[in-house]
Amino acid sequence: MKIFTLLLACILLASTSLSQTSKSQGILNELSSSMKSLKTFYVEFNANIKNTSTGVNESEKGKGWVKGNKYFATYGDITLLSDGKKTWTVINEEQSVYESYASDDEESMNPKKLMTIWENGFKNKYEKASTFNGENVHIIKLYPTNPDDADYHTILLYVTVKMNELKKAVMKTNDGTTMTYHLTKFISNKEIADSKFVFNKTKYPGFAVIRD
Repeated sequence: MKIFTLLLACILLASTSLSQTSKSQGILNELSSSMKSLKTFYVEFNANIKNTSTGVNESEKGKGWVKGNKYFATYGDITLLSDGKKTWTVINEEQSVYESYASDDEESMNPKKLMTIWENGFKNKYEKASTFNGENVHIIKLYPTNPDDADYHTILLYVTVKMNELKKAVMKTNDGTTMTYHLTKFISNKEIADSKFVFNKTKYPGFAVIRD
């Protein structure tokens, strides 16, 4: 009887786990489909980076413009832009610009990756229903398919129940850092000129351009 009870518990646990994954995958599929249907989008966010062991606790505001595989983002002292072929990272404090090929820049965090981070390299599970800023949300847990090769061990996504929109992402890294992104504004299909995504050296006089 004990063996039967244990077996039944295992079956119920596995069934619940599959149900949770199915629910979260459905929500993420709908979110991905919505994002892919957009020609462009503009986003504003508040970000906090915290690591209790190192004493780091920094907050910044950021903005991002995305058009296809092109993006332009500002975050504190850093500006990141890409025309889909090349990526430029502008660090104002150093008066330096780091140029690389976009294909070599897969690890960089940009607005498009923030809004679609679940699509590659992660499994998912429905964590729970909750509220955030007065809205009902789904909390979905992401964890890497290959933990040994991943920078993050856990990512929590807060997705609104009513509009199926991403409102918050909490990323926990292997070195004990927690990065929290709170999306405060989102505008879809905003007209954005292609020139927005190309580095213009005349806008950064005196900056050194360092090419990889």
